[in-house]
Amino acid sequence: MDFAERINHFIGQDVTTREIVFDYYLPFIPWINGLMWPLFALLAVIFFTSRMASNSEIIAILSSGVSYYRLLVPFMISALIIASLLWYGNNYIIPNSTKVKNEFTAKYIKKSEQKTHSNHFHFFVNPDEKAYVRYYKKKDTVVNTFRLEKFKDGEIVEFTKAKKLTMKEYPNLWTMHDYEVRKCSGLQENLLIAKGAEKDTTLNFSPDDFVYYLKAMEMMTTSDLRSYIKQETSRGINAAKKYEIELFRRSADPFTILILTLIGVAIASRKIRGGMGLHLALGVTIGAAFVILAKFSATFVNNLSLSPALGVWLPNIIFSVVALWLLRRAQK
Repeated sequence: MDFAERINHFIGQDVTTREIVFDYYLPFIPWINGLMWPLFALLAVIFFTSRMASNSEIIAILSSGVSYYRLLVPFMISALIIASLLWYGNNYIIPNSTKVKNEFTAKYIKKSEQKTHSNHFHFFVNPDEKAYVRYYKKKDTVVNTFRLEKFKDGEIVEFTKAKKLTMKEYPNLWTMHDYEVRKCSGLQENLLIAKGAEKDTTLNFSPDDFVYYLKAMEMMTTSDLRSYIKQETSRGINAAKKYEIELFRRSADPFTILILTLIGVAIASRKIRGGMGLHLALGVTIGAAFVILAKFSATFVNNLSLSPALGVWLPNIIFSVVALWLLRRAQK
């Protein structure tokens, strides 16, 4: 399905078959599995349990004196194993493969996936230094109209202004052109105006800080994600919320498998006239409702003042209540 959608992009680009297979479709497999595993688990439980119920095996088990909650034990052990694999994959394996896939996508399929902080960009280079960039040109790594303010005890002590910054040596050696330096000490001020002059200086940022992917959070391991959130928060850039959503999602999705397993067993363990077809219909409906609720809660986090942790875990909390209610009403 994805190949049918992408084939025109592949034909129109200078891309080899090897790149398509190894840089896109092989990394695509763990990415799509990471998204779908909770629903796969739900459908697998419904298939298996519904077949047992239709063959009256569950009735026989319960009639032999085995309690309904003892019947849940092998289901939950299996769900815990799958959830553990998904947790490890979400945190360490899938981000590395997704990085390869997203870089391929940004290069050949959807170039809008890669963006640049180009206009009126404010950020802290460290807790006591704030920078401003009026315009950044990605093509030749040139910064037009640069300002750097240094603070001490809440007061500005040095103000540097340059008409242009050019990359001298990667990652953070820059050349200032037409610069001014103003130093303040109480009522004393020193002003240096260097029109037409150049000065090499080391600044605590690189060209990579101006370029970002729209889905960059998917490309980071959990340790990198935590470091990035801490860095962006310290810089005062209001871009950490979607990264926090991704961080909490990686733990919430494995827990979803446990909840959907309970729901699947509770639905499919009752022998009914509709059989597996009705069980599957109920399972798909519940899975779709879960996905819709997860999307709504993520939207509330991004656009309202809802906590990222609460927004991500809200579907799990609601469906945990649904699972307990279904278990209480299950045929025992």
